[in-house]
Amino acid sequence: MSEEFGAAYWEERYRHADGSGHGPNPQLVAEVTDLPPGTALDAGCGEGADARWLAERGWQVTAVDISPTALDRASRREHTGRVDWVRADLTSWAPAERHFDLVSAQYVHPAGPPEELVDRLAAGVAPGGTLLIVGHAPGESSPHAPRSHVTAEQLAAGVDATEWDVLVAEVRVRPVRHDGHETVLRDAVLRARRRS
Repeated sequence: MSEEFGAAYWEERYRHADGSGHGPNPQLVAEVTDLPPGTALDAGCGEGADARWLAERGWQVTAVDISPTALDRASRREHTGRVDWVRADLTSWAPAERHFDLVSAQYVHPAGPPEELVDRLAAGVAPGGTLLIVGHAPGESSPHAPRSHVTAEQLAAGVDATEWDVLVAEVRVRPVRHDGHETVLRDAVLRARRRS
């Protein structure tokens, strides 16, 4: 997260959000539904929709975000007792090495090259585990374009080909309704499995 996307930005964003939240991110659902539950890291969890979805399916989740407001809302909505909510800045925080069966980051805006964030989060994936990173792909219209954009190739460059099998590295297009208008979002998706 650059200074532009630092702690003050995210706290302000969540303080002014209506707090209604949303469902889990569609790429998480598409890629994780068939995985057996285990331990999961939701990096940049926001108001916790992904963490709650995972917990409801039997995952033990560590959910990390920089915004206290987002974490407060997230924890008040979670009733499984399977989520540990952690306030931390992903520009400096790193997961325990080779600990999680799943590490997921959805639309995180890194300060430096995206490959560095991928490498840091990938270190937390256990042997045989899954890394799922989703970002805003170039060509998508967003308030922070192109500063928040990342390509699937940049994401895939963050994993060592000698240790990982890249299962998905592609752009997916999906229609959404935003502020009363139909628009198309472009997701850069990386799914990789650490070799045992």
